[in-house]
Amino acid sequence: MQPIRKHLALLIVLGAGLTPLTSLAYVGPGAGISLLGALWGLIVGVVLALGVILIWPVRIMLRKRKAQKEAEAAAAGGTTGESAAHQATADTPTDEQHSST
Repeated sequence: MQPIRKHLALLIVLGAGLTPLTSLAYVGPGAGISLLGALWGLIVGVVLALGVILIWPVRIMLRKRKAQKEAEAAAAGGTTGESAAHQATADTPTDEQHSST
């Protein structure tokens, strides 16, 4: 138990002796704002990267669910919103068809 106390006391004395009592440096407002801007950019980048990683499986699941619903609707003979809109535009004559009549 005695050697641990000696090591701890030595560590405390060295720590207190190596710690500066006053700061001899000045960080102006320009450097501080630059540091905050860089930190803000880093934080936003990490949050966006994590958000994309977390959202990716949800997007895949939604796409699969949409494809499954479209396949079920096609098998049942119904039309989905996209295919109904496509059929509606396919039935209307184009400008070329108007000018040729």
